[in-house]
Amino acid sequence: MGFLTQTSPQVDPSTFLRQPFFDRMRTLATHWVDNGFGTPRIVHVIYLAKLALLYIVGGVAVATLTSDVGSPFDIASWWNEPIVYQKLVLWTVLLEVCGLAGSWGPLAGHFKPMTGGITYWLRPGTIRLAPWPTKVPFTGGDRRTTGDVLLYLALLISLVVALALPGVASHGLSEAVPDSTGGLLRAGSLVPIMALLVIIGLRDKVVFLAARAEQYLPVLLFSATLGFVDMIIAFKLVILVAWMGAGFSKIGEHFINVIPPMVSNAPFNPFRRLKREHYREYPADLRPSRLAWFMAHVAGTTVEIAIPLVLLFSTNPTITVIAAIAMVAFHLFIISTFPLAVPLEWNVLFAFAAVFLFVGYPAGDGFSVFDFSQPWMLPVIVAGLLFFPVLGTLRPDLVSFLPSMRQYAGNWASAIWVFAPGCEARLNELDNPARNQVDQLQAMGYEPDAAEITMQMTLAWRSMHSQGRGLNSLLIRHVDDLDTRTVREAEFVCNTLVGWNFGDGHLHDEGLIRAVQSRLNFAPGELQVMYVESQPVQSKTQSYRVIDAALGVVERGTWRVSDAVSEQPWLPDGPIPLTVAWTRPGYVPGALSAKGERR
Repeated sequence: MGFLTQTSPQVDPSTFLRQPFFDRMRTLATHWVDNGFGTPRIVHVIYLAKLALLYIVGGVAVATLTSDVGSPFDIASWWNEPIVYQKLVLWTVLLEVCGLAGSWGPLAGHFKPMTGGITYWLRPGTIRLAPWPTKVPFTGGDRRTTGDVLLYLALLISLVVALALPGVASHGLSEAVPDSTGGLLRAGSLVPIMALLVIIGLRDKVVFLAARAEQYLPVLLFSATLGFVDMIIAFKLVILVAWMGAGFSKIGEHFINVIPPMVSNAPFNPFRRLKREHYREYPADLRPSRLAWFMAHVAGTTVEIAIPLVLLFSTNPTITVIAAIAMVAFHLFIISTFPLAVPLEWNVLFAFAAVFLFVGYPAGDGFSVFDFSQPWMLPVIVAGLLFFPVLGTLRPDLVSFLPSMRQYAGNWASAIWVFAPGCEARLNELDNPARNQVDQLQAMGYEPDAAEITMQMTLAWRSMHSQGRGLNSLLIRHVDDLDTRTVREAEFVCNTLVGWNFGDGHLHDEGLIRAVQSRLNFAPGELQVMYVESQPVQSKTQSYRVIDAALGVVERGTWRVSDAVSEQPWLPDGPIPLTVAWTRPGYVPGALSAKGERR
């Protein structure tokens, strides 16, 4: 990677783009091994500066200067003050819900402008995606109204107000920590935030998920309703479920495929040999190596499951500190890889929480899960926190992978969008603050062919994951004129249409496709989407569907996950086996031309 320039494949762009699709995927996947996305390092420096100045310095300044906890520079005076942690959570929610934290900037598909989020959600007429528009009254439609904008603005104001207000005294805090000076957040200031998150979420799941409400809403709820000791223990359970849920979700065949491309994309890893060691036999075999298995299931999964349990139950101060340091190192490693969707702020907060919660309020000092004031609280809180992770594991079609706690598990609902020639440009007709990424890149000075190759790098990245081999197999089955089509990674398309995406395929399924179709009226064959749902824990297969924007779902079926993970990204042996369960009457796979005509 260059500091100011992108590291691109050494090809002649115009000649390269005339090659067959899977030849291009092989070249780009092989290039990814050594270079990742090839992003200029200055971009990563910008992210680090944003993280340090806006999030860490800004958050600490806001949390300390609005609370009676001492100087921001005197870390010893405030690191274990509960109100500082509470306000850092609020600060994180504010940045997330503005689109200034996760899924921000070039690494998340926001090139010019770098911010989606607030620029969409304060704009009437943009697309909104209600989770249950036919079941919940007053949530139908897909167009953002002035009322939606006002609700969103009220949420921002309520967050700012809660951050600005000083803490209030707490009898439980005074008894447990007599020398604490900051107090706790006012319960009354949190009620509007929680209510608005729920109301907005029922009208637009994008804003709800962008706020990372599945993790921060419980923290606000416990802050508003529980006594101090019970609150701290409940906070521990929140972070424990997030850690262990992510760990358990990585048990299986998917996660090992996440590690090699993630390590390859780490910007400050100069060791090309180490990157290649994560693949079986570069460049011929890009399936994960034994080292990748170790990094996935020992350095990754085991850490996320075992060490949180040590933190929760340890009453030995030395062991607790060592375990907390291990979790801090774990989150710092994730930050160093700059994973797509770039959840850097989330990782910093969780690293801080590991120290604040478990070292600041250790189990041996009356803050263990057995110290709840009422014995029923432990099973009730645990059951509440586990409801969506368990449901999402059994029925991933019903729950976003974020409340399911499957972040970066590799088991994702995913899609690729396929446009007839010239049809992608029609997305620019939508009333959005941002144009298509290929146009954003050209506005930054990229030549058209270079911009196109950059966008195809995202397809190569997807092909290096398990679901990418299945989606590409659907391309072979359903698109006869593939080499003439424009193929796009759906996560990046979603960012330009709704302003945010965190790898959640549910944000670019039929709901988004219908919203686009209602505005642009594509003809049959002009926009086709290959979509796959996450794998349920009790199944060996993943369910797919093929969607034509004009016709709706035209095929449903499954593929075996073992077949997907055993193939190369460029499918040299052809498509993996597909089991077709249903086909729309009259639809013949591959029979629609680019203009919707029958072949």
